[in-house]
Amino acid sequence: MKRRVLISVSLLAMGMFLLGTATVAMAGHEIVGAPKCKMCHKKDKTGNQWGKWLESKHAKAYETLGTDEAKKIATDKGLGDPQKEAACLKCHTTTGALGADVVVAAAGKYEITEGVGCEACHGAGSAYKKKKIMKDPEAAKAAGLVMNKSAEFCTKCHNDESPTFKSFDFEKQWAEIAHAVPE
Repeated sequence: MKRRVLISVSLLAMGMFLLGTATVAMAGHEIVGAPKCKMCHKKDKTGNQWGKWLESKHAKAYETLGTDEAKKIATDKGLGDPQKEAACLKCHTTTGALGADVVVAAAGKYEITEGVGCEACHGAGSAYKKKKIMKDPEAAKAAGLVMNKSAEFCTKCHNDESPTFKSFDFEKQWAEIAHAVPE
């Protein structure tokens, strides 16, 4: 009985989370994978967002689910392998963050092992990935680029639903991952 309640609560929370991510997973847009973003966002003159992401916990979010600690937490919660559980993947992977309806581009480079990649926060990139579009911020936004810089967005994952949550200071943690394009 306790396990059924836990599963029901987890599924309800996941459904609520997925409804909240609808603004990021735009209909008809496909995930292309962080390596596609790397092509233009790895140089210092453009802000080296790729390098900043690689150094972040977001890039290692899926890997974290393979640790002994994550496996113990999952077992204690009555879950299976955390690298396969929707309750864990929703915040530890790009596809999980974007929701069940998101499509991975056949020609993309997306791998679940990338963790929380660029598109988890910026929206599936198939329509805005071209350099010509990205050079025009308004065209990129019209094509699906999302610029989420808000505590409300981040706390969809960084909240006390997570079994390892301690606290979340948006301003401090935003400064740790900030990756602006230089003027």
